Amino acid sequence: MAKKTQSQPWKNKICNPAQVGGIETSVLDDGPGRGTRIAWINTGTPLRYKVVIDRAMDIVDAFYGAASLAWISHGGITAPRPDANAGLEWLYTFSGGLVTTCGLTHVGGPESDENGQRGLHGRISNLPACIESIQQPDPAAGILGMSITGVIKQSRVFGPSLELRRTISGKLGEPTIRIHDVVSNRGTQTIPHMLLYHCNFGWPLVDQGVDILYNGVCRSRGLDMDNAVFNDRRNYRKGSGPLESHRDGGEGCGFIDAVADKKGIVTAGLYNRKLKFALQLRYTGKKLPCLANWQHWGIGDYVCALEPGTNFPIGQAAARKQKKLLHLAPGKSRTYDLEFTILTQKEEIQKLLRLTGASR
Repeated sequence: MAKKTQSQPWKNKICNPAQVGGIETSVLDDGPGRGTRIAWINTGTPLRYKVVIDRAMDIVDAFYGAASLAWISHGGITAPRPDANAGLEWLYTFSGGLVTTCGLTHVGGPESDENGQRGLHGRISNLPACIESIQQPDPAAGILGMSITGVIKQSRVFGPSLELRRTISGKLGEPTIRIHDVVSNRGTQTIPHMLLYHCNFGWPLVDQGVDILYNGVCRSRGLDMDNAVFNDRRNYRKGSGPLESHRDGGEGCGFIDAVADKKGIVTAGLYNRKLKFALQLRYTGKKLPCLANWQHWGIGDYVCALEPGTNFPIGQAAARKQKKLLHLAPGKSRTYDLEFTILTQKEEIQKLLRLTGASR
């Protein structure tokens, strides 16, 4: 009983659950995101974050106390543009944020072939959700869980029809975000399927010297600018200060063959020793066998991303050539789960460092 009381310090001290935490929906009324539906989620801990309902329920702003966890682009949240699926149009609507969903049929740069034309990273992040349910916590009734569930449809007449059912959940008193996704083929034809979670971390979580954590071998994507970052002469598992060479479009991208634990779970994350906390990312390695590390130490645009995916961001054509392109038959589904947790206890952080081979 003592342990239960300690974990619920609000017991008998509140009459409205919102005093502790919960989910609050609203609509942005200014700027390029005007009219866009959002949901602020307060976990009852220093962790709070913003779900953009009209942008595939992606998560943009995320804070732990006063510290931002996510990188946010110049444009920030913009209204959805379902037509932004040619060339680099996706970049005009890319808000950055803790999670931007890429796919559902293409992940990678723009390309065109006998199978059609595909823009950077696909359509899904520019499509609004239809909210199915919102569950609020009710501590007085012993209900600490909270969740928001929505359905995002990526479809056209006489063409592919995919559906993403997303649930974002957590519990009062836990600094954790859980994403549960089900991608289903609602159409009548077998279609390609690619999915990538673009997790964009920014200052002050990301700073010079931050530990970039994962267990596995990382190799350069292969471009000259990637080779300049991911090479044996520099420690690319530590955050860099802003680089003049990364001004504008300069960047580096590494591909990681992440190693799962005995339960099949891949653990990655970031540890900022100055802030005295770590962000841990966990997911099922079999479902998301590829992990990319985007490092863009730009002047102002200062970001480090970890990107679990069904494929590396190489595009549908290359994945097909490598015989690694997934397909979904009519009526079939695939399920994905991600979990973000903030770690503050020394023992928890040391365990994360051991799991990712970064123990000191």
